[in-house]
Amino acid sequence: MSWWRPSDIGFTVRSELAALGSGARLLGRLLALLGATLRRPALLRDQVHFLGNHSLVIIALSGLFVGFVLALQGYNVLQLYGSESSLGLMVTLSLVRELGPVVTALLFAGRAGTSLTAEIGLMRAGEQLAAMEMMAVDPVQRILAPRFWGGVIAMPVLALVFNAVGVLGGWLVGVVMIGVDAGAFWGQMQSGVDVFKDVGNGVVKSLVFGLAVTFTAVLQGYVARPTPEGVSRATTRTVVIASLAVLALDFMLTALMFSL
Repeated sequence: MSWWRPSDIGFTVRSELAALGSGARLLGRLLALLGATLRRPALLRDQVHFLGNHSLVIIALSGLFVGFVLALQGYNVLQLYGSESSLGLMVTLSLVRELGPVVTALLFAGRAGTSLTAEIGLMRAGEQLAAMEMMAVDPVQRILAPRFWGGVIAMPVLALVFNAVGVLGGWLVGVVMIGVDAGAFWGQMQSGVDVFKDVGNGVVKSLVFGLAVTFTAVLQGYVARPTPEGVSRATTRTVVIASLAVLALDFMLTALMFSL
């Protein structure tokens, strides 16, 4: 494509607008198919198990080490001001407000998102989706919708696991290793963390991130070129687009939730 040729620029703009339109239509169909997906709970259960169970170990380990690092760095900063007793509050707020949903979404995109894209892309390459259409079976309802809603449901659960394991990691480093008072650690946390404002907003973030990451993975697999190279490029695009979408959405949601 030559940027100095107006015809090429117009073709690129029209192509991108057409891709955005088709993606918006697919998202609308997936949202409208929530009721149909819930009427087939076995498919939804299998996808929640597949996406959540395969990502559970890496997310739990990541949460543990993130809690370790938060406790170490937080203690080094708080001791300068004589506020070591607020270590539990700092670790918990950092996890439930920001690090828990964001890091979980990034790990989910790299682990479950790529597997979703590869699975659907291979179905496209093997003409399984075309065969379903020939048999009057809607592939969006049968294949895409259960995977989409399974990811949306699994994401908040994984974020809660990340937060819980991260708090335990902060307790191990702060109380067991460093020697911060256990009563102050848990007491400051209980008095300073609001269930609805902090934990609730973190759950909302996880739902939005799960929707964005899972939809990106499903869309990229569905529109992937039916070749091995096309599937590999689709998995790469999934990680890049989903990661950027999570970071952009995190900024907007944080500005709406905690700044107003």
